[in-house]
Amino acid sequence: RKQATEYSTSSSDEEFEFKPSLMHKAKRALRKRRKLEKETKQLIKQEELKRLHKAQAVQRQLEELEERQRALEIFGVELERELRGEADSGTKDENQMLHEWFELVMEKNKLMRYESELLIIAQELELEDHQSRLEQKLREKMAIDDSLKDEMDLNEEYEI
Repeated sequence: RKQATEYSTSSSDEEFEFKPSLMHKAKRALRKRRKLEKETKQLIKQEELKRLHKAQAVQRQLEELEERQRALEIFGVELERELRGEADSGTKDENQMLHEWFELVMEKNKLMRYESELLIIAQELELEDHQSRLEQKLREKMAIDDSLKDEMDLNEEYEI
């Protein structure tokens, strides 16, 4: 009995020492995971803010571009009238007006190319935002244990 009591005491002491160490490791791992999740969320928010600022800048540039295009259009209409002789051209000769008209056309084409580039950048930002949202949704789905998911959840995770 004495030996059996000593044996059971020593094994329970080992269990007692083992459990806190295991619990401590689990708590540390949980804290580390939460910290990593928090850092990931912060990075996602920062990237989202960067995209938002970039999108706002693109929007401002598009608005400015539209104003410049309108001004060029008005100037172009006046210049065409002068070339047709419908408006008073003053001291300008035809060669000078043609030169101005070609410069106007080149400027308009340049603005149209720039507008296309800005629209491509805006579309790229939209796609990046969509990708980020899908990644976040996938992370949330993958955080749930597979045994708790039904077939619809698994299919949705696969689709993402």
